[in-house]
Amino acid sequence: MAVFALGTGMIFSALTTKYKDLNMLLGFGVSLYMYATPVIYPISELKGIYKEIAYYNPLTGIFECFKYGWLGKGDFSVPMLGISTIIIFFILAIGTVIFNKVEKTFMDTV
Repeated sequence: MAVFALGTGMIFSALTTKYKDLNMLLGFGVSLYMYATPVIYPISELKGIYKEIAYYNPLTGIFECFKYGWLGKGDFSVPMLGISTIIIFFILAIGTVIFNKVEKTFMDTV
């Protein structure tokens, strides 16, 4: 989760320096993303296409492992964790590239 937060944080911090209104949208987007991530509801409750989409959410595998570890309930699956890991490191790579590219145009830098 820390790597996911680092990657998305680098992306949004780089973009909010150029687009100031993105800060308002970010708060709304985080609230929507909470509903897209199975924090309260179990992934086993989802049916059809929604379950397939949930597997590609990078936080789904992590939260399901937390639920399985703490509560003994949840859908612990190695492929779901693998998909989460790949997507999270991809987001980190994109965040690093975007941040390094935009860092040169920050106001405080010379």
